[in-house]
Amino acid sequence: MWRRIRTNRGVQVALGTTFAYYFKAVAYTTRFVVEPADIYARIEENLPLIMTFWHGQHFLTPFVMKPHHKAKVLISRHADAEINAIAAEKLGVGTIRGSGATSPRDFHRKGGVSATYALIDTLAEGINVAMTADVPKIARHVGKGVVVVARHSGRPIVPIAMATSNRITLKSWDKASLNLPFSRGAAVAAAPIWVPRDADDAAIEAARLLVQRRLEAATARAEALVGRGSAPALVDGKAPGEAAR
Repeated sequence: MWRRIRTNRGVQVALGTTFAYYFKAVAYTTRFVVEPADIYARIEENLPLIMTFWHGQHFLTPFVMKPHHKAKVLISRHADAEINAIAAEKLGVGTIRGSGATSPRDFHRKGGVSATYALIDTLAEGINVAMTADVPKIARHVGKGVVVVARHSGRPIVPIAMATSNRITLKSWDKASLNLPFSRGAAVAAAPIWVPRDADDAAIEAARLLVQRRLEAATARAEALVGRGSAPALVDGKAPGEAAR
């Protein structure tokens, strides 16, 4: 029955609007810690930028932006994702439709090519973009998409992790977090990652691995800040082992 209901525009708008108001309530009742504390001053000179995060861990990211930070988020063309797109737009975030994939055929079918061009064009207009680092069905493994966008746009990647102390982990492939109100929250940003326009395959892979390390470190730190684990702070926005080298 859900397959029929999810394509009903009225249902999609109602659910998307409900989710938007719900996450507003979560954000306004959550006490957030932000690391580094001067992150907004640090990123100001690097705007526009590419914000990247894990699938299923992104529902509160619209609330870490300042009012003047215009942004568009990459959202899948899948019918279920229409609800997410409506919620994002209700929260003042524009949308670009399409998604990554593990095979070239699926990449084209899911609108990956047109979405990549749209992301690059959006950055050229001075608007930030947000996109998940991992491709569908392969959680917590950074794909090349975000690196390709950085290479062709000349704009930096900023890995971001958010966590709340009270949440429900859904039984989905990405183990999405449904954040709950009245929580402790944390937002951790890693240092910007620049990808040269002349980057070859080896350089692209090195950048992909760097995004992986910094996003993992930011995630561990965000979890620690809300009492779910133990991890040191990032040093100058870099992963602990990376900073030591």
